[in-house]
Amino acid sequence: MDNKDSKILEILKLDSRLPIRDIAKKTSLRPSTVHQRLKKLKYEKVIEKFTIKLNNKAIDESFIVFMLINTSKDLEETFFHNKHLKEAFGLTGEYDLLLKLKFKDIEEFNSFIINLRKNKSIRKTLTMIATINLKEEL
Repeated sequence: MDNKDSKILEILKLDSRLPIRDIAKKTSLRPSTVHQRLKKLKYEKVIEKFTIKLNNKAIDESFIVFMLINTSKDLEETFFHNKHLKEAFGLTGEYDLLLKLKFKDIEEFNSFIINLRKNKSIRKTLTMIATINLKEEL
């Protein structure tokens, strides 16, 4: 990856729907060059997918929770398919996982917690509720 690829990626971070011609103008590259570089970046898995950034309030996911989890054994793969789970990271230290969860409201979160308590692989959790979103990137 070189400086030209980095410029293309910076532009795509702002608007992944931007036409190749517009990206070419902003980078001073030919459209065919931008097209080939995008193909290469996708092939090399630098670009995994093109996606959108949603407004949390508009889609009823403005109650954001970060949860640290300590487990006694690996969680079932189905655990990670929950619609509320947006991101999951393996950690070192006292806790094994860091989860980012999104809910409509506290009642929906409470239902999730009640169900989570049934999972015998989870030893303990530490839950933090976000009060304001200061920065979020995709």
